[in-house]
Formats: sequence, C-alpha cells, structure tokens
Amino acid sequence: MKDSHNKPLISIITAVFNGERNLERTIQSITKQTYPNIEYIIIDGGSTDGTIDIIEKYRDKIRYWISEKDLGIGDAFNKGLKVAKGDYINFQGDGDGFITDDALDKVFHSIDPKEDILISTRIQRVNIDGKIIFTSKHIKNFNKLSLLLRMSLPHQGLFTHNSYFTKYGFFDNNFKYCMDYDHLLRAYKSFPKVITKDIVTAVWRADGIGNEKTLEIYEEYNITKRKNKVANNTLLLFIHYWILFKYYLKALFGRA
Repeated sequence: MKDSHNKPLISIITAVFNGERNLERTIQSITKQTYPNIEYIIIDGGSTDGTIDIIEKYRDKIRYWISEKDLGIGDAFNKGLKVAKGDYINFQGDGDGFITDDALDKVFHSIDPKEDILISTRIQRVNIDGKIIFTSKHIKNFNKLSLLLRMSLPHQGLFTHNSYFTKYGFFDNNFKYCMDYDHLLRAYKSFPKVITKDIVTAVWRADGIGNEKTLEIYEEYNITKRKNKVANNTLLLFIHYWILFKYYLKALFGRA
C-alpha cells in the first residue's frame, strides 16, 4: 500500500437493500482502489436475500457496516455520515461504483482539503446490463444556475468535504428520490466553489429506486427548490412547467 501521509481520508458510503445481484461489484470497485486512505461504510436496510453474505465476505475491508430497517436512502446515508471520519464523503449506491482502480488517485491529485469543498467528476449512466446510456459532460466552470433545472452534480462523482455537512446538516428523510439535490440546494445562496475534473470516475446504474419515476422526481425537484427559496415562486413555477413540457414532448416523439 502506498504511503497515506498527508492524503485526505475518503469515506465511501453505500446504502443497500436486497442487493445481492450487484453489491459485490460495487464493493470490489472500492476495495481495489489504489488510493491509500479510504474507509468503507455499508448501511443495509435489513436485506432478506444474500446481501449480508456478500458483506460478510468482505468484512475485513469494511470499516463499519450495519443491517437494520431504515426510513429510506436518506436515512441510510445519514447513518453512514454519523460514523464517517473522512475529510471527504462520497456515496456509491448498490450497483454503482468506480470505473478504474486508480479513480480516487486521479480525483485527489492536487486537491487542498483546507480550501476545496466540492470536487465533481464525470459519471457514466448504465442500464441493468452495464451498457452505457450516456456519459456526463465535463463542466469546466460550474455555474450554480444549472441547479435550478436539475441535479447537475451526481453524487456518484461528487466528493463533499465534511465541513459542508457540519454547516448544512444531514439529508432530509422526507425526500424519497432527491435528498442529495435538496442537500446541495441548501447552500445555493452562498454556493461553494466546485472543483471540476475532466475524468470519468463512477458508474450510475439505472435500476435504482428512482428508475422510471421521472415525474415523481420532478415533483420533488419542485418541492425542494421552493423549500430552499432558490428563486422567486413565479420563476420556479415557470421552470417546473418548462421541465414538464420538455418531458412530455420527448415522450411524444419517442413514441412516434
């Protein structure tokens, strides 16, 4: 193992429930990282399949894990945050994971933990068979205005300094799909600088809880934007219906 002296500790948190199909792939993508200063945390929601057997198989590589019923993904993430000791936090869902073994080495090259609060990298969206649906584009200069439309910093490729959680708290369990989006919007009015890196680090699988729940996700988008008062209500109403218009237009032509 490489010398971890002066390298920030990275806490990787995975929330899982009945994930025996993909969890091992996720675990291996994390435990094989060449970056030397990682702690891995798994929060299981009380799985009844073979998930626990997989976790037990890798328990010597997992700093902390627990299996018990929870209130959803946000609650599971919060349980992980309560025990995380890392300078930076990253979330990899069951079925997600890092693409290459040196992904974290690339992410944390030339990073200053005293200054850099959010580090954003590119991700690949893949279907249940692992086929790439799209690869996110590099954002050279992040503009927080993009958050008015969507979650423009996917959490699989986002590394958040622990000071952000100290300032803005944990995730809101009232959100089923968009707890990560809500968490970012809390900082909207004084958004920290985002360090963007033109590297594809992680996979985001299209078989999670939000799969085929686009309209429900858009509704939560609208709720959290209003909750966090990121703009006046008239503008937010226009944005909400513009998003819905584009969704139905795409659906219409998709059937043609």
